[in-house]
Amino acid sequence: MKFTIETEQEVDGRWIAEMPEISGVLQYGNTREEAIAQAEALALRVMAERIEHGGFLTTRTRSAGRRSGGRRVRESRSHLR
Repeated sequence: MKFTIETEQEVDGRWIAEMPEISGVLQYGNTREEAIAQAEALALRVMAERIEHGGFLTTRTRSAGRRSGGRRVRESRSHLR
C-alpha cells in the first residue's frame, strides 16, 4: 500500500505530518523527521484498530484548506517504517 505524507512547517518552527488517505492521522514534531515518524506510528495504530473492528483502512477524501503561513512538502511512501 502506498501512502502520501504531507508535511508543513508552522510559523513557530514546528512541523506537521499528515496522511490524507487515513483520516485522523496528523502529528506534530520538532523536526520534519520526527513529525513523519510520529504520523507513521499513529497510522499503524489506526489501521490496526480499524482492522480489529472491521472498518475501512483508508478514505478517499482529501483534507480541505489548510493553515496559511507554512511550507508544504508532499512525498509518497510505499511502506511504513
